[in-house]
Amino acid sequence: MIASQDRSGWFGASDVRTIMGNWNTKTFQTWWATKLGLRSGGFVSDAMYAGTYYEHPILDAVGATRKDHQILIPELLLRVNLDGDAPGRIWEVKTHSAEKEFKVSKAYRDQVVVQMFAKKHEEHKLPKAEIVAYGLTAHDYDNFFHTIDKSRLSRHSIDYDNEFIGQFLPKIKHLKKCLEQGRWP
Repeated sequence: MIASQDRSGWFGASDVRTIMGNWNTKTFQTWWATKLGLRSGGFVSDAMYAGTYYEHPILDAVGATRKDHQILIPELLLRVNLDGDAPGRIWEVKTHSAEKEFKVSKAYRDQVVVQMFAKKHEEHKLPKAEIVAYGLTAHDYDNFFHTIDKSRLSRHSIDYDNEFIGQFLPKIKHLKKCLEQGRWP
């Protein structure tokens, strides 16, 4: 897990949904105040705690060789935290209720595409990427130290989307300029 939880001054891959969404909402205003450092981000739930605690064991179960790698692209104020990676490879971990089948949402896909963009920037070649989903049972929430049940893992390959990156880059560049100037986009 990345140590600093300060979300100000940088944009992350988990911010992609907000960056690409409607900027005229209360949610965006709150997010922007966090980016400006005027407010601390901070909603945490039991599901988020469980996801955090199970992340490393899940990565171990799929053979990730490095955990919690951060890529900085200062010219975009982009700070991407990878759950797991290796040369040419990214693993993004998502936990969910074992009672339901995991579906890759557009927000998750776009997050991983931005992670791929950052990894490509770092290594100068396009990585392979997948979301590793793990179904948690009620019992897993009671004790975060259970062994990973590989039958509850699902793996979802994500393809790079150059068209999406072409839409993302102008928005993040504009937001970077606004953030540096301390003004509303």
